Amino acid sequence: MKDIIQDPDPVLRQAAAAVPVSEITTKKIQGIVAAMQEALANEEDGVAIAAPQIGVSMRLFVVSKKVLKDAPADMVFINPELIRLGKQKKFVHEGCLSVRWKYGLVKRATTATVRAYNMQGNQFQMSARGLLAQVFQHETDHLDGILFIDSAKEIEDIPPHHEPHTV
Repeated sequence: MKDIIQDPDPVLRQAAAAVPVSEITTKKIQGIVAAMQEALANEEDGVAIAAPQIGVSMRLFVVSKKVLKDAPADMVFINPELIRLGKQKKFVHEGCLSVRWKYGLVKRATTATVRAYNMQGNQFQMSARGLLAQVFQHETDHLDGILFIDSAKEIEDIPPHHEPHTV
């Protein structure tokens, strides 16, 4: 199993490279996604993971089926772009699998729309509100080399017994 990379590893601060659309269905990309899904599944409080978090500087993230209403499986977003953020913003509690046990308040749009490719290489668009909108923004930040602690307020250490969801 791949370990989840921890801050201050430099891969977390790099802008990730786009996945060539012609390579989406290759064994290489499928293997990276499988490794991400396994790493995420092993983190009880994790709800999403970006490729840089397993040391792969590529533009893709996986959202756990725990966050997706009635989803039978995790959802994969390849070359995601935030194409719309709602005007309304609010502070939300946030953590990160790569900044373990630190949590803070981050100002996020309450709604977000992302355009990405799925595992079959088909482009799709998805709008969300609440936690899923927050996840879209957090994971897209990862792909741009941004960590939640860069903008979080009231950062605190919370040991592993009482942690909220970690994106």
